[in-house]
Order: sequence, then structure tokens, then C-alpha cells
Amino acid sequence: MQNTAKVDFLGLTSNVIMLFWGLMGKSDKEQRAQEHAIELVGDKWTLLLIAALLREGPSRFLDLQDGLGVSPNTLSARLKRMEEAGLITRHPYSENPPRSAYVLTPGGSALSPVLEAMREWASQNRRG
Repeated sequence: MQNTAKVDFLGLTSNVIMLFWGLMGKSDKEQRAQEHAIELVGDKWTLLLIAALLREGPSRFLDLQDGLGVSPNTLSARLKRMEEAGLITRHPYSENPPRSAYVLTPGGSALSPVLEAMREWASQNRRG
């Protein structure tokens, strides 16, 4: 595997996540596509933000921050990264002070089955 960087998601390393996604035995093109997907959504806050937006619909920054208990700096960085990746769009609703609501794009919404599969896997493999 070319990319050996560690990704910590729910205590799993990138190798475990890649196995979970069935990365082993794939063509180079398929492997690169899956590695790219993991880079985009393979961190805790991105997946939690997607889950919150799927559950709540369009949400304001403070609502996301309060609902998830994430720091403002972390939330701001994740939202920017998600917008650049085409997972969400930002819809301004106030100019002074500047405020926006965040909405999943079709690409972000398409991650719903992935999150559902992860929830199902977690409930079947919960320890303790």
C-alpha cells in the first residue's frame, strides 16, 4: 500500500479502514479512488458533521457547534474543507454579521449509506 499515513477514526488505523471498505485486492485506480474518499471523509468531525446535516438538514454554524461539542476553530476548518471537497454548500443568510447555513450537496448526501453501514457495523461489533 503506497499511502502509509495513519488516519485515526474511532481508534482505527487507515489499514483497518481500508480493509473495512474492501480496499485490498482492488485495481490501482479503485485503490486510489478509495484512498481519496478516506482522505476526504475519514476523520471524526467530517463524518459527524455529515451525519448531523443528514439528520437536521440545513444548519447554522452555532447549531452545529453546540450539537456536536466541537471547537469553533475545528468546525470552521472542517466546514471549509468539506465545502472545497464539494460535500456541502454554504448559504449566507445575514451580511452583518456574516452568517451562513450549511447544506449537504448531492455528493455529501450520497454518504448516507456509508454512515448507515458504519452504524450497523459498530452495533454488531461493540465491545463491552
